[in-house]
Amino acid sequence: MMTKRKPVTVGEILVEEFMGPLGLTQAALAEAMGVQRKHVNELCNNRRTVTAATALILARVFGNSPDFWLNAQRRNDLWEVLHSPKDVERIERAKPLALRA
Repeated sequence: MMTKRKPVTVGEILVEEFMGPLGLTQAALAEAMGVQRKHVNELCNNRRTVTAATALILARVFGNSPDFWLNAQRRNDLWEVLHSPKDVERIERAKPLALRA
């Protein structure tokens, strides 16, 4: 089971670890990424998730790996599901298969 504390979101990472230190505005990042400012705004405000394509773009812009961005998104996605009573109920209805060795 994962930690009780919610992981840092992609938006928080983007704003606090990358845009802030580099003095980047949303408009400047959008231009560097080749996307609309709305796309960056939604990423920063956690209203858009990081897709494989976005991860590749962010990795190219910031010189890190697409896995960095996808893993941050995955941690949040898993945390959200594991802290949603409705989703946990669905998961618990699943029956493990008895697999032979």
